[in-house]
Amino acid sequence: MLWGFRRRQLLLSNAITEWLKGGHTQQQIVLMISVMVGVCTGLTAFVLKWIIKHIQLLLTSSFQKSEANWEYLVYPAIGILITMLFVKYIVRGDISHGVTKILYAMSRGRSRIKSHNRWSSVIASAITIGFGGSVGAEAPIVLTGSAWGSEMGKRFHLPPNIMMLLVGCGAAGAIAGVFKAPIAGVMFVIEVLMLELNMASLLPLLTTSITSVCVSYALYGTSPQFDFNLTKEFSIDIIPACILLGIICGLISLYFTRTTNWFEGIFGKLPNRFYKFLLGASVLSTMIFFFPAMYGEGYDVINQLINNASAEEITSHSLFYGGETNMLLYLTLVVIFKVFATTATNGGGGCGGTFAPSLFLGCIAGFVFAHVWDMALGLEYGTSGYVSAKNCGLYGMAGLMSGVMHAPMTGIFLIAELTGGYKLFVPLMIVSVVSFLVINMFEPHSIYAMRLARRGELLTHDKDKAILTILNLEALIERDYKTLNPNMELSQITGVIAKSHRNIFPVVDSTGFFLGVVSLDSLRIVMFRTELYHNYTVRSFMKEPPALLNINDTLEIVTKKFEDTNAWNLPIVDNDNKYVGFISRAGLFNSYRRTLKDFSKE
Repeated sequence: MLWGFRRRQLLLSNAITEWLKGGHTQQQIVLMISVMVGVCTGLTAFVLKWIIKHIQLLLTSSFQKSEANWEYLVYPAIGILITMLFVKYIVRGDISHGVTKILYAMSRGRSRIKSHNRWSSVIASAITIGFGGSVGAEAPIVLTGSAWGSEMGKRFHLPPNIMMLLVGCGAAGAIAGVFKAPIAGVMFVIEVLMLELNMASLLPLLTTSITSVCVSYALYGTSPQFDFNLTKEFSIDIIPACILLGIICGLISLYFTRTTNWFEGIFGKLPNRFYKFLLGASVLSTMIFFFPAMYGEGYDVINQLINNASAEEITSHSLFYGGETNMLLYLTLVVIFKVFATTATNGGGGCGGTFAPSLFLGCIAGFVFAHVWDMALGLEYGTSGYVSAKNCGLYGMAGLMSGVMHAPMTGIFLIAELTGGYKLFVPLMIVSVVSFLVINMFEPHSIYAMRLARRGELLTHDKDKAILTILNLEALIERDYKTLNPNMELSQITGVIAKSHRNIFPVVDSTGFFLGVVSLDSLRIVMFRTELYHNYTVRSFMKEPPALLNINDTLEIVTKKFEDTNAWNLPIVDNDNKYVGFISRAGLFNSYRRTLKDFSKE
């Protein structure tokens, strides 16, 4: 019966595909797919948020507000354990670092994302966050949306440039659907995924974003995600405070990014999943027990901070329950230790992203900054220079997002759309830009992109570098060169030459170890003199190549070596110096031109 259902489902899917293909241009097909991706991402966002909310309600509804709850030591560990087992035995693959996976797929995987990501990331992140994992659901939803775009692109056999666009559409739809923020969705794709924007790509991105937002409106209503009432409008006398807050946000972003990388490195050195789980669960549970604000995504805390909740409400369920002094100490410690809870969640086997933690930390940083600024200067409401704590919470959210993700425009528009706080555009811009400038002095890439940038696998807005990133080194290797042994006599060499159409011959020993090259030009003088056939061996003619390529070299390095040596062909070896083949200048630049043509095609 199940087989029959799947067969009918496949037939229906194929019928829809054929109908869309028939009589429609590629642009029309892309727009229709954009709508479908928008619907899928909007529904996915709703399902994930619904599951997370109800798991949390089930587990925490009976907690006492005025005291610590020992369950915080257990629930997060259970969530990580279940997620780890789900990934290991059901998914059987790695689904962490969702945005990094999308960037890798766009740069090296020709925008092909595994089909299971349409559902696996949703389930894993729902379990992780529902049980208290201190991460966000946005990165898994973005990966899910991009997987829908990739899957539909594969079904219609669309070219790489269109596949890349559809992956971007899925990401834009995911952000738009989760936050009811269509412009922020488009900005995210441009700034974080670094998709090139032109009129051909803008329309599908907007179509997906708008469709996803409409689905969210139908399911959630049209009100912004966060309730926010503006009580103090922007005035020019708070610009110094905004600049200082931007600097602080940039430094916190730098701390968050580098500490995350350091702590991830510790998890990477552990020998197996069990040890990673023990470390992750121990750190996460401890952090949440002392700082319950870290439980889950933290959006409840953001709502409290931007709506003037009492100190008792903000510090509820914790050992810091009390007045304003306790609240400021509590929130400051949360800013310091949140990064450990987030990294421990993912490192221990959970699934989630850094999107929500960035917003969470930014809101707290801005809120605490406003209190300290006003107290230090002795300012009261209505006086010149006074800053609103809840407004600064919004500024900080934009600042941390700008710093951690290197996405100032995304931060500005997202916070404005999340809260309806469009009258705060100027301070949002100031804090976001300053934060971005500060972290950019220390870290040139976002937390998502730095892993790929180190390996030279990052797609960027620089078209030359983008093309070299997209090209596949393995596909450029020419393996039809006849090899020579260093002890071969001239008579044997001529036999090899007679069977080859190349004028270069790599020299390798019996184990395949690369020794050098012999050119046909160096043999011309003696190759027809039979009386010398036993007087010379390969070693007599062998030379070192102008440069040697490694199988792990990036195309940017390969291109530079060709330019530096002016060679037409260069040998390539593996990490053990074993001969692999040759790469030719003509083959490299022919592939570059073809890819550039596809990449730029509208």
